[in-house]
Amino acid sequence: MLLNGKTAVISGAASRRGIGRATAQLFAEHGARVAILDIDADAAADAAAALPSVKAGSHVGLRCDVADKASCAEAASKVIASFGSVNALVNNAGITQPVGTLDITEADWQRIVAVNMTGVLFLSQAFIPYMRDNGGGSIACMSSVSAQRGGGIFGGPHYSAAKAGVLGLAKAMAREFGPAGIRVNSVTPGLIQTDITGGKLTDEMRADIIKGIPLSRLGEAADVANIYLFLASDLSAYVTGAVIDVNGGMLIH
Repeated sequence: MLLNGKTAVISGAASRRGIGRATAQLFAEHGARVAILDIDADAAADAAAALPSVKAGSHVGLRCDVADKASCAEAASKVIASFGSVNALVNNAGITQPVGTLDITEADWQRIVAVNMTGVLFLSQAFIPYMRDNGGGSIACMSSVSAQRGGGIFGGPHYSAAKAGVLGLAKAMAREFGPAGIRVNSVTPGLIQTDITGGKLTDEMRADIIKGIPLSRLGEAADVANIYLFLASDLSAYVTGAVIDVNGGMLIH
């Protein structure tokens, strides 16, 4: 087991078909004690209760609004009170909105940026001091192929901008906190079949999209969870500041 005895925090992990939920399940299967953070407190608690049990102790599910700095600090304090330390943080929470540039309102912009980019900063700020005191850790940040190609199927320009900001933020944190033993990396998924995308693709749309993917399929939440597992484990001990594409070849640099 790659995470035996380790502790991990995953934001936005309560959705049943989400990447965060798949990651929490995989981490627990590999021996990690997991804290699920979600804006829906009941859903977070239910998701944590459904995870496989581990020898290290019980999992926890807590409410956390990543766009609220005080909420992030409170969640971090509760996690440390339960776990004692945190080895891995997955900044997974995110929202999207498929609108064009001219249709983005000020409120739209602020909401998308707050959750997708500012939330990465706030949650990282909340946990980095604990990681530093504990001798290091791993932070993985959810970006998107839309940050690299300039838009996507389900994300507007403000989503692309926020996810591009995540890439810069993660690299800056990797450089700043590397000497403290904290690794920071980003993951850029392509089109993944989750609750967000479910039901929004017609058969014709799906077929057209798959034509542009060399691996000839859409991604699954487990495809991204596997990369998060790699980044949280010692297999990636010499990896920081990296951007890992999980898009089936939709975008090849």
